[in-house]
Amino acid sequence: MQSLETLDWIVIGLYFLVLLGIAWWVILQKNRDTEDYFLAGRDVGWFVVGASIFASNIGSEHVVGLAGSGAGDKFPLLIYELHAWIVLMLGWVFLPFYARSGVFTMPEFLEKRYDSKSRWFLSIFSLAAYVLTKVSVTIYAGGIVISTLLGIPFMVGAIATVVLTGIYTVLGGMRAVVYTEALQAMVLIAGAGTLTMMGLDAVGGWNELKAIVGPEYMNMWRPQTDPDFPWISLLISSTIVGIWYWCTDQYIVQRVLTARNIQEGRRGSIFGGFLKLLPVFLFLIPGVVALALKQQGKLEWDTPDQAFPALMTNLLPAGLRGLVAAGLMAALMSSLASVFNSCSTLFTLDIYKKLKPNAPEQQLLNVGRIATLVVVILGLIWVPVIQMIADGVLYEYLQSVQSYIAPPITAVFLLGIFFSRINAKGSLATLYVGFIIAVIRLATELNLGSLTPGSFFHSFGAMNFLNFSIILFAICIATAVLVSLATERPSMAQLEGLTFATVSDEDKAANKASYNQWDVIASLIVLAIVIGVMFSFSG
Repeated sequence: MQSLETLDWIVIGLYFLVLLGIAWWVILQKNRDTEDYFLAGRDVGWFVVGASIFASNIGSEHVVGLAGSGAGDKFPLLIYELHAWIVLMLGWVFLPFYARSGVFTMPEFLEKRYDSKSRWFLSIFSLAAYVLTKVSVTIYAGGIVISTLLGIPFMVGAIATVVLTGIYTVLGGMRAVVYTEALQAMVLIAGAGTLTMMGLDAVGGWNELKAIVGPEYMNMWRPQTDPDFPWISLLISSTIVGIWYWCTDQYIVQRVLTARNIQEGRRGSIFGGFLKLLPVFLFLIPGVVALALKQQGKLEWDTPDQAFPALMTNLLPAGLRGLVAAGLMAALMSSLASVFNSCSTLFTLDIYKKLKPNAPEQQLLNVGRIATLVVVILGLIWVPVIQMIADGVLYEYLQSVQSYIAPPITAVFLLGIFFSRINAKGSLATLYVGFIIAVIRLATELNLGSLTPGSFFHSFGAMNFLNFSIILFAICIATAVLVSLATERPSMAQLEGLTFATVSDEDKAANKASYNQWDVIASLIVLAIVIGVMFSFSG
């Protein structure tokens, strides 16, 4: 692969000067209190909210992993990038409940809807999940990107990027995160979009690409008998994961909570939905292009996760290569910055403040910064485990682990909003049952080689992760309903405004006044594009 030239380094240097300039400007504004540090003072407009949603989601695990899926015959995983319609659900369905409750975090919402035990569980569970997925996966992907670009050892690149990101995240808080993400999103779209067009040109055009990889390669809908991606299971499981990730996870929801009102938050989610449609063309297709060029003998790479960096360093001219390299590193930094801030928010407000309710604001800010550092260290420790599990296709690892995490959380949030009979005991039972089953699944999967083929635990660990996710979700729904119906009904005072059945006429009118016909039209356009893409890649 070609190495970066002087012009590339100049472009990268200028980009990071601008980025750090924005971060420094935000840092100089000072963080007056926890609302300012963790939610940017709840005064962010729709454009920055939407760009922040996109940049938070599209990290190096997408740049590396999604392109790796395209290069490694994992094309059905494209469905996780068509969740723009679920991003719309965040703005239209969930946000009004979150905004009315005035919460900082998702565990805090569970406490208002259920009780403090559910809040404690989700706080600790979410922090553990971030270490298992977002932090460690992003560090791992970043190590691949940096080592491929700069020719340095994997862990050196990973640690260096973590340190750079951590500095401005710790000092600037959420405001530094969202404003730098707005710039990073635009750079990433411009750079990756250019690479896609140049890649298609190099391979001979769209029709030639399809001819090289074969007509069935880009079919996202495989028969139900497919051992890896049966289409019905893929559709249902990805929806369960999507609702958890886009509508209930602190990492994403925190972005819309920074909006100055429901209208700006909803429009931010609509804009984020539009941007969410881009990864298919920015990252997945370049992965397929990299495979086609390899088959033509024009490109070399060892594992699918190296496809995108290899394509970039060999195809782009000096200067432009530097801009895309900056975009890749920006993607890593934006994801890390987002998850760092979300982790510090969860720990500080949902754990530390609960233990010390009278702690002064400055102490809470300091605790949040320390929590960030601890999460970084834990993520680094988990990276070698990911190297063992991922087996060259990082994106599939991410989706499989999220399929174990999502079902119980999706169940308690969906039922909590749509079914007022669900109570605190039902919620807690669901979270515990889901967690125990998920841990058993992960343990059996990691130790599959030592289990007797045909035994219950071997079959359990070897089960397709999509089918497992659906079964676990059904168990969680049944647990929540049965336990709730067998115990006392929650009080109407606690439910007020937190379920569809208890929203007042005044709140309904206020919500209706927060959108207009253009918001509806824009949302319908997003839905139409999603359906169009699904049909385009149907073989």
